[in-house]
Amino acid sequence: MRGLRALGAIAALVAAFSAAAQGLTPPPIAARAYYLLDAMSGQTLAGASENDRFEPASLTKMMTAYLAFAAVRDKKLERTQELKVSARAAAAAGARMYGTAGQAIVVDDLLRAMIVQSANDAAIVLAEGIAGSEEAFVEAMNAQAAKMGLAQTRYVNATGMPAPGHYASARDMATLAVALIRDFPDFYGLYAQKEFTFNRITQSNRNRLLWTDPTVDGLKTGFTEAAGYCLVASARRGERRLVSVVMGAQSDSLRTSETQKLLNFGFQAYETRRLYKKGDGQPANSSAKSPIRFIQPSRKTARNARAALDIRP
Repeated sequence: MRGLRALGAIAALVAAFSAAAQGLTPPPIAARAYYLLDAMSGQTLAGASENDRFEPASLTKMMTAYLAFAAVRDKKLERTQELKVSARAAAAAGARMYGTAGQAIVVDDLLRAMIVQSANDAAIVLAEGIAGSEEAFVEAMNAQAAKMGLAQTRYVNATGMPAPGHYASARDMATLAVALIRDFPDFYGLYAQKEFTFNRITQSNRNRLLWTDPTVDGLKTGFTEAAGYCLVASARRGERRLVSVVMGAQSDSLRTSETQKLLNFGFQAYETRRLYKKGDGQPANSSAKSPIRFIQPSRKTARNARAALDIRP
């Protein structure tokens, strides 16, 4: 009974601080939708139109990467294994690594090209190599999305090229980003790589925050005319990690600046509080396997957070 009362008190405390957090107003964000999530606690810090469906463009490749990482983890694919470029992949439109039909490319290079260069041909080669065809791979993408609870996401291809019925929400993309970071820490470093060279062609990562904010270490950009400029970013400052999503910005520079605003707001206006440490004072019947944390408005910056939003980390 004492344990249940303690758990109830914890839940009430978290609810109270969550309500307080909702009173903080985020900066104006020039995008069709945005979302800011504290990755450790799972608390929402800001959002607008975050459950609406939009074209995700190359944010799609986060799910393609998730399934590719899983295939390596499950020994269905080796990072040193070679996959051949099909005619379909070689003819892919949009961003490419410029593989030629019949060329054999190692999986590690395909992953780097897809993540750093946002290469559509690499995404298709991986999809075909894992599932036999892009269509079969898309079925696996949607099955994984359902498993993750991504209710406002549906995939039609592995690249994010415009297609009827291909959509995602900002909240879903944040959930997927957290899953990538949590489930595949050995692969996550690929998202911080600033450039990749293949066939003597060097292409830069389009996530400009990798150059301007040293706390940002991922994740993925996207752009089509219909989707606008999109960016899912993650940053770690101290022990805190935030994930932000901006969808439908009007320019590359805007998706960068608006994401920086969100991250600065989240780190400056909120702070982490630990309810109790693992094995230290938690209820006897608690099943918690790690420290329980919650996010509250920062005592130091809550009053003037808006004025400090544009300060660089």
